Amino acid sequence: MAKAQPRQIDLLGNPIEYEVRRSADANETRIDVDIHGVTVVLPKSENARPSRLLKENAAWVVDQQRKYDTYREQVPDRAFEAGECFPFLGQDRELVIESRRKHEVDEDSIRLRKSAVEQSSVKRVLRNFYRSRARDHLTERTDHYAERMGVEYKKLELRNQRTRWGSCSTGGTISLNWRLIMAPPDVVDYLVVHELAHLTEQHHGREFWQFVGEHVPNYKEKAEWLEQNSTNLIFTKSDL
Repeated sequence: MAKAQPRQIDLLGNPIEYEVRRSADANETRIDVDIHGVTVVLPKSENARPSRLLKENAAWVVDQQRKYDTYREQVPDRAFEAGECFPFLGQDRELVIESRRKHEVDEDSIRLRKSAVEQSSVKRVLRNFYRSRARDHLTERTDHYAERMGVEYKKLELRNQRTRWGSCSTGGTISLNWRLIMAPPDVVDYLVVHELAHLTEQHHGREFWQFVGEHVPNYKEKAEWLEQNSTNLIFTKSDL
């Protein structure tokens, strides 16, 4: 999908760049503000005026963007070299490149096969390693919670969405960002439960949060961690 052309609006004397995105998965009009910027998300059939929505929420948008501007300054400048540390399920692990039969991860390190790196690059091999482990871990956690929550999803897709960690389509497809494999396990579980809950409750109303809270009682803490630490889950600056 082509990236939407940014627009600009003045909010309380602040020039704000934003994008407008129409989504078949969106159930309501919303404003997303995160480390990537400001996005107005509209359902396919919605005729709302993005500029009006932004002006009605001007103080909140400006406050959120200032906060995320501070977070952006914390984005790691990765060199993709042996000895560098990369997060895996919430723990920093040293990157080791060595002669071995297959890639492995242990308590202290991510160990990549030297021959694979020589045929490609550290960045590409590490990304593929992350995606493979994310596929296994996210599938297991999604199946686990789907059974506990009494819901059924159609399929699980891994994506590298710039502005979202996950989504649930009206057709039952759960989409999760592969970079979640860098986050702590309990934060991953919160995201999985959040998206599965949308299979029964489309909107973020009281019933939705009650359902989420039944399976992740401290979900607010997990959501706050994700907001404050999203910079640690940036793989390369092209993810911004």
